[in-house]
Amino acid sequence: MALVLTPELVARAHRAVIDLGPSPGVTYLQEEDYGRWIDQVLRAWEQEAGFWVFAYGSLIWKPEFVPVEERLAYAPGWHRAFALKLTRWRGTPERPGLMLTLDRGGSCRGIAYRLQEGDLRETLERLLRREMSANPPSNVPRWIWLKTSKGSLKALAFTVSRNAPAYAGGLSTGEVVEALATAVGHWGSCAEYLHNTVTHLEDKGIRDGRLWRLQAQVAERLAGMDGASDVTLR
Repeated sequence: MALVLTPELVARAHRAVIDLGPSPGVTYLQEEDYGRWIDQVLRAWEQEAGFWVFAYGSLIWKPEFVPVEERLAYAPGWHRAFALKLTRWRGTPERPGLMLTLDRGGSCRGIAYRLQEGDLRETLERLLRREMSANPPSNVPRWIWLKTSKGSLKALAFTVSRNAPAYAGGLSTGEVVEALATAVGHWGSCAEYLHNTVTHLEDKGIRDGRLWRLQAQVAERLAGMDGASDVTLR
């Protein structure tokens, strides 16, 4: 099946959205919180193996670092899923979007990046601030095992907390498609996010069957779009 979610269709999802700022009632991570998370990550790091990060979504096409090495990698026991609800960035409270994360079960192919070790704290702070904002966080850094052609290694990955209010792992395929086709925030649309992810995975030689089916379904929804949807994520 060819890629059918074209830039022209993605453009149909775009609209200007003003950032209304932090959501009322949400507690956000503070400077000292990020410091504690960085310390926790570094304490669990097995230094002799190098510092690796597992990229499965936007870190592939918009990384926060310049890696010194990369490998195709396979994460057993974890799968890539649109399982985090967004009410900001690529969604709004009225029309929430969805973000990719790693959820338990299945498997996932992605890229393992080895980082330079001279500025790890600065790199980790950028990563954590990008992936985590609410306190407690919905997307949690965790060391997981990966398989590569050069052997197994441990890498830092951002994995979903199923106890988080933003967890959306129980959505139907139709609800996921609707969110990806219609949700937009001040960072852009979920359709753009999906398109970037699928095309960059393909560039790396990774074909994710579920994402490939989703891009076709989102393309169909965008092609037939004749007005705002009434579907709201639960």
